[in-house]
Amino acid sequence: MIITRNSTPEALRDMAAATQSFFRVAAIQMASGPHVTANLQEAGRLIELAAASGARLVALPEYFGIMGIKDTDKVAAREKLGDGPIQNFLAETANKHGIWIVGGTAPLESSRPDKVRNACLVYDKTGAQVARYDKVHLFNLSLGQENYAEERTIEPGDRVVTVDSPFGKLGLSVCYDLRFPELYRAMGDVDILFVPSAFTATTGKAHWEPLIRARAIENLAYVVAPAQGGYHVNGRETHGDTMIVDPWGVILDRLPRGSGVVVAGVNPGYLRTIRQSLPALSHRTKLG
Repeated sequence: MIITRNSTPEALRDMAAATQSFFRVAAIQMASGPHVTANLQEAGRLIELAAASGARLVALPEYFGIMGIKDTDKVAAREKLGDGPIQNFLAETANKHGIWIVGGTAPLESSRPDKVRNACLVYDKTGAQVARYDKVHLFNLSLGQENYAEERTIEPGDRVVTVDSPFGKLGLSVCYDLRFPELYRAMGDVDILFVPSAFTATTGKAHWEPLIRARAIENLAYVVAPAQGGYHVNGRETHGDTMIVDPWGVILDRLPRGSGVVVAGVNPGYLRTIRQSLPALSHRTKLG
């Protein structure tokens, strides 16, 4: 099922204005820890830098609000939809700076008390929540000393989510979703894909950049990929390399490690030109 936000006349006017010209987007990199308050303070500092750079659309990484000592820590920090420190922070910060925020992921209540929904929440410039995507594909890795099994603490989503915005059609995904191109195909034609992530250092070194660039090229879309990057209190190391990639697969800006902000321009005219010159999206064929 594909979910699209119903656009108001005011939003449509904003969209028409935005698509006439270049605008700036930002992706934030963090090395989040177990304390929500500290993480939100750091996220707030970085968002302020992004807004000051002229970014009108800012994306945070997966688990930006909490990277617990134990996997179950995020279950203890779960929030009801529409209420809680992480969601309140996102709404207030979007409104404060007058920007749209793609809020990485937040742990929301699920149908089971021992699990959460790993939800990517989108807020408009007034602080209103306009979209929610629950991570569909849950990461599982058993490789040497590294063992991850997200299904133990996360209940998967089951819906593809896009949202109409003043910046075009946005497609939402999270981390491990990146390995499943059929998810992005199910979105239809989108202008900007978001992939907030916490890739491991091992898998990230091998696969992060080629997967990000592949999703941009095959969908002829911009890709904004904010990531966790560095060493965490729980002993985990995340790959980082936050990047923004254009529809031709060109990396516009990146940050290999540490906390910081990546900013790049999105040019709707260039996007249209690329799709007209290489109309691959219109050549898709159903097989089988």
